[in-house]
Amino acid sequence: MTATNPASTAAPEAEGIRADTLAIDLRTAVMRTSRRLRIEATGDVITPGQYTVLAHLNAGSQTLRELAEREHVQAPSMTRIVNALTDQGFAARQSHPGDGRQVQISITPAGQEVLAEARSQRTAWLAQRVAGLSEEDRLTLSRAAHIMQEMSAK
Repeated sequence: MTATNPASTAAPEAEGIRADTLAIDLRTAVMRTSRRLRIEATGDVITPGQYTVLAHLNAGSQTLRELAEREHVQAPSMTRIVNALTDQGFAARQSHPGDGRQVQISITPAGQEVLAEARSQRTAWLAQRVAGLSEEDRLTLSRAAHIMQEMSAK
């Protein structure tokens, strides 16, 4: 009898995969990959939290409250992140056009540049890992990426 290697790249037959087991495997893989991507491209310029806020701001100006809700953090934590981004020139504050008591935060051209560079570094890191895979594994990952995008859109 041969022992099965848990790190084996051989996939089990589709009819034998339980949804809860696959969910655990996917969650683990996504979280580990996400963590590595966050670490790979932040470096000394911006922190992972600042990167995420810049990505939100790249879609349009937002209030501190909106940013805090999106990131699931308290307002003081978001204020610290935004203060650091504005101090570095990556974000700017403006008066809210509809409510003078609020402030809107927007990304600056320098923020867009640092965000693009971080995204490029993350893509390069991942592309390097994918390049080392077999053509069959790349096709499998391509299909999985499309399926995951479809699942996330629902």
